[in-house]
Amino acid sequence: MRRGAPAALALGLLRLCLAQANFAPHFFDNGVGSTNGNMALFSLPEDTPVGSHVYTLNGTDPEGDPVSYHISFDPSSRNIFFVDPNSGNITLVEELDREREDEIEAIISISDGLNLVAEKVVILVTDVNDEAPKFIQEPYVVRVPEDTPAGSSIFKVHAVDKDTGSGGSVTYFLQNMQSTKFSMDRHSGVLRLRPGTTLDYEKARAHFITVVAKDGGGWLRGADVVFSATTTVTVNVEDVQDMAPVFVGTPYYGYVYEDTVPGSEVLTVVAMDGDRGKPNHILYSLVNGSDGAFEINETSGVISITRSPAQLQREMYELHVQVTEVSSAGSPAAQAMVPVTIRIVDLNNHPPTFYGESGPQNRFELSMYEHPPQGEILRGRITVNDSDQGANAKFNLRLVGPGGIFRVVPQTVLNEAQVTIIVENSAAIDFEKFKVLTFKLLAIEVNTPEKFSSTADVVIQLLDTNDNVPKFTSHYYIARIPENAPGGSNVVAVTAVDPDTGPWGEVKYSIYGSGADLFLIHPATGTIYTQPWASLDAEGTARYNFYVKAEDVEGRYSLAEVFVTLLDVNDHYPQFGKSIQEKTMVLGTPVKIEATDQDAEAPNNLVDYAITRAEPANVFDINARTGEIRLKNSIRSLEALHNITPNGDYTWSLEVQAKDRGSPSFSTTALLKIDITDAEVGVKPSGRGSEGQREQLNAGGGSLFQMLSRSPMDAFLMQTKDNPMKAVGVLAGIVAIIVAITVLISTATFWRNKKSNKVLPVRRVLRKRPNPAPRTVRIEWLKFNRTKAAAKFVLKEDPPNENCNNNSLGSPPPPRAPAPPPPPGMAPSSGLAPWTVPTVSGSLTPPQPQRSPKPKALGSPIQSALVSELRQKFEKNNVASKAYF
Repeated sequence: MRRGAPAALALGLLRLCLAQANFAPHFFDNGVGSTNGNMALFSLPEDTPVGSHVYTLNGTDPEGDPVSYHISFDPSSRNIFFVDPNSGNITLVEELDREREDEIEAIISISDGLNLVAEKVVILVTDVNDEAPKFIQEPYVVRVPEDTPAGSSIFKVHAVDKDTGSGGSVTYFLQNMQSTKFSMDRHSGVLRLRPGTTLDYEKARAHFITVVAKDGGGWLRGADVVFSATTTVTVNVEDVQDMAPVFVGTPYYGYVYEDTVPGSEVLTVVAMDGDRGKPNHILYSLVNGSDGAFEINETSGVISITRSPAQLQREMYELHVQVTEVSSAGSPAAQAMVPVTIRIVDLNNHPPTFYGESGPQNRFELSMYEHPPQGEILRGRITVNDSDQGANAKFNLRLVGPGGIFRVVPQTVLNEAQVTIIVENSAAIDFEKFKVLTFKLLAIEVNTPEKFSSTADVVIQLLDTNDNVPKFTSHYYIARIPENAPGGSNVVAVTAVDPDTGPWGEVKYSIYGSGADLFLIHPATGTIYTQPWASLDAEGTARYNFYVKAEDVEGRYSLAEVFVTLLDVNDHYPQFGKSIQEKTMVLGTPVKIEATDQDAEAPNNLVDYAITRAEPANVFDINARTGEIRLKNSIRSLEALHNITPNGDYTWSLEVQAKDRGSPSFSTTALLKIDITDAEVGVKPSGRGSEGQREQLNAGGGSLFQMLSRSPMDAFLMQTKDNPMKAVGVLAGIVAIIVAITVLISTATFWRNKKSNKVLPVRRVLRKRPNPAPRTVRIEWLKFNRTKAAAKFVLKEDPPNENCNNNSLGSPPPPRAPAPPPPPGMAPSSGLAPWTVPTVSGSLTPPQPQRSPKPKALGSPIQSALVSELRQKFEKNNVASKAYF
């Protein structure tokens, strides 16, 4: 026992030294501009496409052990990159935006399985010209007095471009510089009134100016691009007191008949302030020419006779009427004067007659903006005249048509007057209700027995203004779209109507809300479609809702809500779990297989099971719904199985299938090994001679048990307890042999990886299942043991190794960039999939021709190599089977 202690101590020291000799791996530092190493001073343009390979982590382990790479981010930030743990290839998986995040902090690590080395790196996101200028604080509406001096600054627009450098500089200019009274400072965005021009409220009450903001241009996805934006500035002109009073209905003619009573009204003079925005009060007065025979009412403008016509000395009087504006402060302001001619007549032989600019006429076509202010005068020259004298030339004017909209001035005319039509009800003058208003102007004599009269048609063309808000045809819109719809697919078209015409009737659409990130809307047509890069997934998010906005040029808008539902399509294969490889069946008890389908809805995620291959075929039954596998009712004991089991070992290799109920249907097959045992014995019989072996084991007694329970190391130490150095030498030799074997295996693995066909074990091959083999071939197939049967379907190959020191087994491929969902006929979407057994899967229901890229699915080099190797192994097994018999 004393000599055994040093040997144990030496063995422990040797193990400790070997464990401590393992050094940590490290990254290569290849400096600035390198695309592999430890990402030192690494930068990336923000327009780098998602899915691009942007860098390769590269390091080594001093002992040459395989290393793996990892990258992690702060839990509160996005996972921008994905790294392949074996090759170190880093792939961009999230879109970059320098305006939102100009630096990305990450932790990269390298591990040899025992030691982990981590480094914190900062990746710089460089700018490209991907942002367009955007006007802020829209809409732009400004009020400018009409007496604003030429060259004055009246407004300033401001646009912001989030880019840097030339792409972030903004200049301004007017879209139609030749046809406007305004100019724009290209650097400051200040809008000015051009030198030598003035504003006139009476000629134009509003101006619409289109301003363009353009950035300095820059590179974007390999091209020099320039972005611009436009906006409309509405300049409303304000009226000021710069116009003299205006007489309405000139020239003025009045007639006095011989039987006219003193104090009677002769005619009415009508005047109003020329400034219609804020008119002043008007006062009337007679300056000269009346000789005391006439007087005028200072507020109404009614001229009356003060004497009897018999006392009048002249047949015609030329009066001068003066009107004076009275300001809001009560002081006199602008004045105007008009002559009034009064004749003394007494005959009645002419009816009233209407005149236009070209002579007598009975139809007048005029125009007016909708919703004018009350008291607005309808522009147009209409004159009515009765050529008789005195009372014979006195007649009334009436407007016959829709009541309460207009009134005519004067209502009573003596001989001749200018007809004025004045607005009474502004709300009734609506362009959206009536494009044209038609009235009849009636003139009928008052105090004559003949009652001569005449009529004229007055047709008023209404002009549109911006008095309506765009309105959607519905308060909400419901749309359904398949989850595999490609980016840019149309979702739904919304419609808003603005009854106004011209630029006021143009509607601009926009969307916003938490669910609008994956959608765009055409600003002019209202068509909503998915983002070009959008990847819809009903298994992740099945419903979206957001708001659409319809807006006119002056900022009037309305809202509607949009609800989008994703329709599930069958785009996932059923997947067997890890426990599918091997099952143990106890007589009388079923075994169960399970497969899951990741689709979101039935029937796409409902799975049916079937046994596609077994030799002999009439041994097992399977429940298509639950996946339970049972022995046929006719098989009740192990003795009944002994004669039909291949090699008499009570083991079967079955090919089972999981098939979903989608359209088109997808299926997955896997190889299942079933060991059959007896519940009473508890162990599987091993064929003839098994009973004798059990008796020999029982006869061996305790000594045999003690011999088997003693470990080889303990036996070796007991034999060399008298010679410790011998034990040390033997152990050193064993260690040297192990190291040499490790080096040889590593070298062979390295060269094998270089020449490998890179066939991954989880690849799926879509191919037509061959016709069942003849009965003789199926009998020969039963003669192979279970390891050869499994070898037909399991292909293992090391993945490519781009770094010489990465000698590790294959791993799932890295996730691809977000892209439109694949059509149902393609393989399941890529990503870090959970562990699955090697299977050969295919679609049992042929997909539609336009959706099934069959030549592409079967034409890749890796899948062709897999099919070729499977065919060679089947032929080899068939030849060996015939030789065996």
